[in-house]
Amino acid sequence: MKIYTRTGDQGTTGLFGGGRVAKSHPRVAAYGDVDELNSTLGWARTVEPSAFVDPLFDRIQRDLFSIGGHLATPDPEKVRAALARADLDPKRIEEFERTMDEADGELPPLTAFVLPGGSPKAAALHVARTVCRRAERSVVALAAEAPVPDLFVVYLNRLSDLLFTLARVANHRSGRGDVTW
Repeated sequence: MKIYTRTGDQGTTGLFGGGRVAKSHPRVAAYGDVDELNSTLGWARTVEPSAFVDPLFDRIQRDLFSIGGHLATPDPEKVRAALARADLDPKRIEEFERTMDEADGELPPLTAFVLPGGSPKAAALHVARTVCRRAERSVVALAAEAPVPDLFVVYLNRLSDLLFTLARVANHRSGRGDVTW
C-alpha cells in the first residue's frame, strides 16, 4: 500500500466511516490539532529527562489517538466496532488531578504568571500545553456544530493544566525554577 493516494489533491479528505469534507472543515481542524498535540507530546517525551512521568505520557498519547479517531468520525454508528477499542476512560481526569495535586506539594506557591521556558523539558511541555489549548479550542468549535463527547473538552482542558504543572516541576527539579513575568 502506498502512503500517497492523491485523493486529497483537490483540498478534501476522507473521514473515518465515509464521506469527504474540505481540509479546512472544523472536524478536520479538531482532529488535526489533536494529532499535532500528540506529536508535540511525543517530542516532549524525548527531551531529557525522558523518563519524567513517561508512563503517564504513554497513556495520554494513546488517549489522544482515541480522541482523534472519534473526532474523525461524523457517524460513529458506521464504525462502532472500530471505535470500541478507542474508549476514553473518564478516570483519566482524576489521574491528572491527582498528579497535579502531588506535584503542587513539591512546588513553591504560584504567585506570578510563568513565562514559558526554563529547562529544555519544561520548554517542550509548555509548547505541548499551548498546542493542547489550540486543540481544545478546535474541539469546542466543532462541538458548536456537531456532537462531540463532553469528556473530550474536559480531558483537553485538564491536560493543559497538567502540562503546565509538569513544566513547573521540570524546571523545579532542574534547579532553574519558574521564570516569572
